[in-house]
Amino acid sequence: MHRTLCKSKIVNAVITEKLLKYSGSIGIDESILMASDILIGEEVHVLNVNNGERFSTYAIGEKPYSGKIVLYGPGARKGEVGDELIILSYCLMEGKESRDHKLRMITLSKNNKLKSKK
Repeated sequence: MHRTLCKSKIVNAVITEKLLKYSGSIGIDESILMASDILIGEEVHVLNVNNGERFSTYAIGEKPYSGKIVLYGPGARKGEVGDELIILSYCLMEGKESRDHKLRMITLSKNNKLKSKK
């Protein structure tokens, strides 16, 4: 049996920019991607804490240590600059393997800087 588990979670991410005229995705500072074990091109679920909007898209890299979190394309309509996000990625695991799985959780501080990593 396969199970779908939350693999990575980024909390306290704040939207720094949005660009509607783009084919779609979310830009995330590459240092945050690396810390959270999310790959460029990986599917992510984006939850907007301010307005309750949720959508899925894929991650693209922004300049490392820039603190940029950018909504591109249609996703830009799901939030405003300054809104707080939770960003999730999932993985598919065998039942036995899933028992030992540990969620990688990244907490960001002001300016989307890494505060803690679990």
